[in-house]
Amino acid sequence: MQALEQIGPLEYVETLGMYLEEFVKGAVIHHRPGRTVSEVDNTWLTLLSMNQHPLHFDAEYGRGTEFGRVLVNSVVTFAIINGMSVRSMSAKTIANLGWDSVRLTHPVFIGDTLYAKSKVLNIRDSQSRPGQGIVVIETIGHKGDGTVVLTYRRSFLVPKRNQDRT
Repeated sequence: MQALEQIGPLEYVETLGMYLEEFVKGAVIHHRPGRTVSEVDNTWLTLLSMNQHPLHFDAEYGRGTEFGRVLVNSVVTFAIINGMSVRSMSAKTIANLGWDSVRLTHPVFIGDTLYAKSKVLNIRDSQSRPGQGIVVIETIGHKGDGTVVLTYRRSFLVPKRNQDRT
């Protein structure tokens, strides 16, 4: 899990993600920085995703619900939390293979700051693609106060070190 790769005497390049050999089963990575959800984030992605439910962008409607205000669209929450994990966990990924057991456990509101952490659940060589392997992680998204808002498992295909990615 290195952040820099030496390319010359006193010269380095920033690296992202990990090769298959660098993943450690059971390791937990806390993703930073956190991200405060803005009204713009919520409105743009709500409209982009064609989710027309007024609870996500109509303040008057939101005031009349059990939440008493606009609720951040779950697609926004998922996108932010999943995105937080990319830099460290999957920036070298060849392909995402799937998301499983997605659970939205508490509501998110405009102004909430989200954080994430991922645990490596499984690592194995690919049976059909030599030089590559499959990693399975569990990611947990939470608010600044620790309230868990999202959990899921994700699997992705990762190259081994020194393997041609084509």
